[in-house]
Amino acid sequence: MSLPSLLPDPFVPMLLGSVALAALLPVQGDAAQAVKLLTSVGVAWLFFLHGAKLSRQAVVQGLLHWRLHLSVLLATFALFPLLGLAMMPWLSAQLGPTLTLGVLFLCALPSTVQSSIAFTSMARGNVAAAVCSASLSNVLGVALTPLLMVLLAHGLPTAATGGSPPGLSWHSVQGIVVQLLLPFVAGQIAQPWLGGWVQRHRGVLKFLDQGTILLVVYAAFSEAVVQGLYRSLGWQTLGTLFGVCAVLLAAVMLLLVHGSRALGFAEADRIALVFCGSKKTLASGVPMAQILFAGQPLGLLVLPIMLFHQMQLMVCAVLAQRLGQRAAQAEAAMPPT
Repeated sequence: MSLPSLLPDPFVPMLLGSVALAALLPVQGDAAQAVKLLTSVGVAWLFFLHGAKLSRQAVVQGLLHWRLHLSVLLATFALFPLLGLAMMPWLSAQLGPTLTLGVLFLCALPSTVQSSIAFTSMARGNVAAAVCSASLSNVLGVALTPLLMVLLAHGLPTAATGGSPPGLSWHSVQGIVVQLLLPFVAGQIAQPWLGGWVQRHRGVLKFLDQGTILLVVYAAFSEAVVQGLYRSLGWQTLGTLFGVCAVLLAAVMLLLVHGSRALGFAEADRIALVFCGSKKTLASGVPMAQILFAGQPLGLLVLPIMLFHQMQLMVCAVLAQRLGQRAAQAEAAMPPT
């Protein structure tokens, strides 16, 4: 096992840097309003690029493998939320209502795209199916995540949800449509003309994507620092939250490993299911949180997905490398044809 597989994703130190900058130099006043406007524009641009990158041909071809895609969607939008609901009474007692809402939001998010495909490829899995499953999860997540949050947050105290379940207010619906859905649809319409350009400039566009997320994180944590929300957040609470994320990831991955075998999937499909079904997106999660939880302590609400993001990358990097090495050894041991 090489050392790079155990190191954090390079984006994680940048996230931590944004948090540290917010703690030292939080934006506030008129500057905070300007940053908020800039992040709104950046989020719309982010989802426009998601739409422009997604090949319609790949989605149509991948939909033929409906059993695998349905399994990924059930893991993402049913298994995770059910686990979150089962843990909710204990979470409320240990973490409080705001962080509990953040964990439930984590459970309602769609899968990642880039890392799911990368790890499936590294592990010698069904890459084409992973592309379709992860992309379909993100497309449906724009609508399913707000709806799931209405259901999941129903039993939480109103102090955690701003007086009503997130996603019910017209402002939230309008924000999802204007900032997420319409830009994504516009990107899909422009995909035949912009798809090639987007692929050729992936490096620059990735920089813009990550810059938008860093700006949203900086604004969210600045607000939390200004409001003094982190003064009561102790190491014990952080340790508990870390343990919750670890339990969620381990439980889902184990259930998917054994469930995929019980369903009779081939090895390559099982790999795609495990890596696509166990992920949660930070790239879409933070912008969604900004819209769904407007006026609420966003810095605390996105903390669970930030912890889970790093954890899933490190665990899946190790697992994907081992599976890839095993597949390579099996191929080397086969007699030449």
